Amino acid sequence: MNFTQLGLDAPILNILNKLQFHTPTPIQAQAIPDGLRGEDIIGVAQTGTGKTLAFSLPMIQRLIRHKGRGLILLPTRELAIQVEETLQKVAKSFGIRTAMIIGGAPINRQIQDLNKNPHVIIGTPGRIIDHIEKKTIPLSDVNILVLDEADRMLDMGFAPQIKRILQVIPKERQTMLFSATMPTEIVKIANEHMKRPTHVEVAPQGTTAERVHQEIYIVTRNQKSDLLKVILSQYSGSMIVFNRTKYGAKKINRDINRMGHKAAEIHSNRSLGQRKEALEGFKSGRYRVLVATDIAARGIDVEAIEVVVNYDVPEHAEDYVHRIGRTGRAGKEGHAITFIMPSEGDKLYKIERLINAKLPKSDLPKGLPEATLEIPEVKGAGRLNRPSGGYRSRRRR
Repeated sequence: MNFTQLGLDAPILNILNKLQFHTPTPIQAQAIPDGLRGEDIIGVAQTGTGKTLAFSLPMIQRLIRHKGRGLILLPTRELAIQVEETLQKVAKSFGIRTAMIIGGAPINRQIQDLNKNPHVIIGTPGRIIDHIEKKTIPLSDVNILVLDEADRMLDMGFAPQIKRILQVIPKERQTMLFSATMPTEIVKIANEHMKRPTHVEVAPQGTTAERVHQEIYIVTRNQKSDLLKVILSQYSGSMIVFNRTKYGAKKINRDINRMGHKAAEIHSNRSLGQRKEALEGFKSGRYRVLVATDIAARGIDVEAIEVVVNYDVPEHAEDYVHRIGRTGRAGKEGHAITFIMPSEGDKLYKIERLINAKLPKSDLPKGLPEATLEIPEVKGAGRLNRPSGGYRSRRRR
């Protein structure tokens, strides 16, 4: 299949051809035709599957033909910036203006952008609400709404803001909701605010990237920095190191730079300008390593990331899938390495249950004593309820 078979107008197809976009991804192939017909859509797909074009192309064509306004809601600033960049690659040729409404950016500049009557508003729920309260955002003619990474928005506590926004925009509209998982809260939103939505699912929930080699190391907290130093010397490509807290990310970033590798950090304590500089520097190769909290797990679209290191196990098993989805993109091989402390057997169990696979354990480098995983007392844990000897070792290929 190619884009010419999806119902897109010739001018859009010409731009896609110039951008070297010839073959749609599965989510694009399934969602674009329904989106062009104005149908409500629930799309279940992981990050890195091409969701942005899956909703952007129908939105662009429908705005060209039928006027109105599009509103795209996303959980983080990074995702908003990424979506606007992708959308504008096609939209700018048709004079479609966008306004990015995100926290951390000057609100007066955003008001100026909104006064220019943008065709598409891209933003995070909190800042959109700020403008609703100030009566500075035009939402009365929104006829296309996109909720992207909906599960992440709910995880971040945006449910009240989303409900408020849904109350403000017209009920007669097209709604496209995309999510990696389908918790009950999202099903409720769909039932209350969507009209007979088409359900599109291109990968089961918990599906990990196919070309990513995954492995775990069982380590104590004090061993993590030494192991990271070894991994940095074993691989030569770019790397993302995920940590749970912004304070930990700052310390890890400082340690990596002291090891002689250029690194930058990205988390909620960094200003918008600092986050943009870190991300752009990572994309350009100025920084080899990006140290990030989960704020970046779904907001980084860089094809050449060789390794993802989970310095800390994520709090939610779903975030493991999103983190390791940063590597192994665009058909390339990738590596995902997770540090697990002896007391975190329950978190490993939840990850393995979600992805329906057992993660192989690698031996620690010489000089680091082996640690033993504490087996969780989980009913039905099955393969995880092993004797106290822990997981069997398996060397990296």
